[in-house]
Amino acid sequence: MLLAIDVGNTNTVLGIFDGEEVIEHWRIATVPDRTADEIAVVLRGLLTQSAVLKDPARWDTPAGLPDGGIAGIALCSTVPSVLHEMREMCQRYYRDVPAVIVEPGVKTGIPIRMDNPKEVGSDRIMNALAAVHLFGGPAIVVDFGTSTNFDAVSARGEFVGGALAPGIEISVDALSRRAAQLLKVELTRPPRVIGKNTVEALQSGIVYGFAGQLEGIARRMARELAPTDPDSVTIIATGGLAPLVINEVSIIDAHEPWLTLIGLRLVFERNAAAES
Repeated sequence: MLLAIDVGNTNTVLGIFDGEEVIEHWRIATVPDRTADEIAVVLRGLLTQSAVLKDPARWDTPAGLPDGGIAGIALCSTVPSVLHEMREMCQRYYRDVPAVIVEPGVKTGIPIRMDNPKEVGSDRIMNALAAVHLFGGPAIVVDFGTSTNFDAVSARGEFVGGALAPGIEISVDALSRRAAQLLKVELTRPPRVIGKNTVEALQSGIVYGFAGQLEGIARRMARELAPTDPDSVTIIATGGLAPLVINEVSIIDAHEPWLTLIGLRLVFERNAAAES
């Protein structure tokens, strides 16, 4: 089985693949100063406490899978300090497990048509790879994370650029800090667009404001990607906060919460095959 790890600025998402299926997953806080040893302890705890991985009926073993049955690790990170410690953790605790870390020089199969390809976050490339694999091009990936990323993939499967906007949680935090009378509210859909109190008004602005942003940017990008047929562009939503917004818009063609992890699985398979 493959352990896929997507280290984001705010959260780290981990998933276990059995073949092409994500059978277990976790979301933990990204802690920039966490050491390799601490990461190993957290990971070992997740693996050993998983009801899925411990299920003797599923794996036909008395105690489930030892150490999660990890046969490969695929990793990408947008946080350099965490990437360094993750690399150290793999080398120290999973020395005999093949590991692919997405960085310059790793074969992804996605041409990057940018002024400086090294500027593009590895998570964005993984999303583009998975989008092409699942849906083909042209496509737009909208990733609701620390920032809201709009990534454009051409009909030929090339990463051609995108747009970056402040994420939902960042915006809410900034608003609550800068406006003394505005509290940080629960991120949920309000009962109406016209709020009857401060909480509802904030929730309306957040949910419907970001829904409008999604529609506006994605429609414009689709017209640039496919000027003669914008409707041919597949728009895919992913990221932890996507469910908050996607039900309020009509242009989303697919919601794939594990898009980045799927990209990691694909790049692992590509590079593992090249090494064998």
